[in-house]
Amino acid sequence: MGARSGVQGTASSLLASSFPAFVLLQGALYAAYGTETPFLPSFLGERGLSPAEIGLVLAAGTLMRLAAGPVAGYIADRQDATRAVLGIAATASGLISFAYLAGYGFRPLLAVSMLHACAIAGLAPLADALALAAAGRERTYSYGWVRGAGSAAFVLGTLASGLLVARAGLASVIVSSGLLFLVMAAATARVPPAPARDGPPSLGLSGIRELLALKPFRRVLLVAALVIGSHALNDGFAVIRWREAGIGPGAISLLWSEAVASEVLVFVLVGPWILARLGTARSALLAAGLGVLRWSAMATTAAVPVLAAIQPLHGLTFALLHLAAMHLIARVVPQRLSASAQTLYGTLGLGVASAILTATGGLLYGTLGAGAFWTMAALCVLAFPLIAGLRQDDAPSELQAP
Repeated sequence: MGARSGVQGTASSLLASSFPAFVLLQGALYAAYGTETPFLPSFLGERGLSPAEIGLVLAAGTLMRLAAGPVAGYIADRQDATRAVLGIAATASGLISFAYLAGYGFRPLLAVSMLHACAIAGLAPLADALALAAAGRERTYSYGWVRGAGSAAFVLGTLASGLLVARAGLASVIVSSGLLFLVMAAATARVPPAPARDGPPSLGLSGIRELLALKPFRRVLLVAALVIGSHALNDGFAVIRWREAGIGPGAISLLWSEAVASEVLVFVLVGPWILARLGTARSALLAAGLGVLRWSAMATTAAVPVLAAIQPLHGLTFALLHLAAMHLIARVVPQRLSASAQTLYGTLGLGVASAILTATGGLLYGTLGAGAFWTMAALCVLAFPLIAGLRQDDAPSELQAP
């Protein structure tokens, strides 16, 4: 009876916390991404764009996100209004999504794509900033649980988009993603705001300079760029590698599903447990070390049993490293700069690194084939000395549930 009442009490506390609102917020965000991302290029082609024009539209959107993300973070911190900026951006994302439906031809769709990219640029970083603050303050749930819900929602959105396209055509995913962004905007009103600012606002570029003056923050940006950035080659060329090796679509789907399932598992259960026991530096070192193992295996073999054994490492090479980065940012960054820190992490630590390594990965794979994965393993090795410098912050995780 005692254990049962304890479980009931924990469930009641969880439901009474901000956790359900954050699950709805993150779930709607990543479901929108999962619904729109796979089929947007095909939608653009259906609206009259050539392959070259589609590439230009997508590239312009990427550049706009990289530029607009830090601006959204700066405004949120400058005005001490992270939740308000997030709500406005989510609403704009939903409404601009519907503008795709009226667009035909290169210039109109390029304009819509850039406006949409500008609106969505700050969504994930600002949502993370709010979830981190609330999880640390309430201590009834882990940030990883919220982020894991987002990963699961992305998968469900991707699966649902295939069914939608089959039944209602490509325009249906534009409508559904727009509605999901609006659901996110509604959920934003239900989550708690960021804590009151802990000092005067930073003006102009001084906030960015203050963040980059924090040695642990600089280090974690570089570690994320190297370790999470190393996934760019896998994301772009793993399926091509497997198909060239004669692996069928069914097996490929199962291998990819393994990686996604492990990501959710690490975000929700394994990652917070590891962080609580190892701390930031050792958790990051584990992620980088397993990255060396994973990419070395990808470079040497395409045997399905080996691939099936290493695909679950994705949860540790990506999700664990991300949780470690969130832990460090929560510890070392002043609250008044939390939104800027998240957008810089998303832009420099993830966005720019992934864009560069995706482009470079194409050249490497064209030249080296599977051997290109050795360069990704080398990137993880380069992260080792940087991680060693994080040991001074190697404390138990504040992201774990009590």
